[in-house]
Amino acid sequence: MPSASAANSASVRVAILDDYQHVAHCLGDWASLQPQADCVFFHDHVADTDALAARLAPFDVVVLMRERTALDAELIARLPQLKLIVTVGMWNAAIDLAAAKARGIVVSGTTGGDPAATPALTWGLILAITRNLHIEANSVRAGGWQIGLGMDVSGKTLGVLGLGKIGQAVSRFGTAFGMRIIAWSQNLTAEKAAEFGVERVEKDELFKQADVLTIHLKLSDRTRDLVGARELGLMKSTAYLVNTSRGPIVSQAAMIEALKAQSIAGAALDVFDEEPLAPGHPFRYLPNVLATPHIGYVTEKTYRAAYPQIVDAIRAWLNGAPIQELSV
Repeated sequence: MPSASAANSASVRVAILDDYQHVAHCLGDWASLQPQADCVFFHDHVADTDALAARLAPFDVVVLMRERTALDAELIARLPQLKLIVTVGMWNAAIDLAAAKARGIVVSGTTGGDPAATPALTWGLILAITRNLHIEANSVRAGGWQIGLGMDVSGKTLGVLGLGKIGQAVSRFGTAFGMRIIAWSQNLTAEKAAEFGVERVEKDELFKQADVLTIHLKLSDRTRDLVGARELGLMKSTAYLVNTSRGPIVSQAAMIEALKAQSIAGAALDVFDEEPLAPGHPFRYLPNVLATPHIGYVTEKTYRAAYPQIVDAIRAWLNGAPIQELSV
């Protein structure tokens, strides 16, 4: 904890990272932290560990917008000044909590936000990729007109990989649009699926039957590369894959190969192995890919809920009583 004398001399420095939209300063009462703390906002993303360590070295507090910047054990070890990490959400796989706790670094999170944000984006991507909206819009922008035929989702099969809260919400959208809904995950039972009007099928059948396959699992050791070349090979050549969960759940190499070979019709992706995507990455230019920059939770409601809580968490820590701490 900072001492009273440290707080009074405004020696606590706060880094707010990855403020891509330049909105953090107006969504939280950062001035209320003065004179105990001074805040610096960063609007770019730094992936290189050496550069990031150099940037963050002077700071006592680091604020993360979800998983945009990773604070792993190596980076934490290179930040001797770091005493507090505050993240949006009460779960952040990009923070090595064990390494932080071993150093005595407090890690606090936020609650609230808009639980409907990611399901809404998912459904938007499903409609967009199946109706080729990115291709048609680009044609209009380039001076052209209609160039293709979209797929009707009504009467088609929606395969849901992971029937948690987000998967359930997406399933309800699918039902409203007249789709048949099937689902699979490691722990899903037929009885549980039936509670949500969904048919539980085996994993291979999910990939074989789905006209649209949408992914809603947490990234873990058992879900990493869960969707590989074999699973993609089971899909129809007319089927689409949508991923708003985490990039590494799908083997990137296998996905690129399937898209280039057109063994599936296309993919709508909001998450990637490395973010931001490299300038020349295939997902930026493959014609059968609709890529969005990890905006599933990026809504005004989520941000307006998060940043005031971040300010409160920093203030509580300055006063020696941290709140909403994340556990290992």
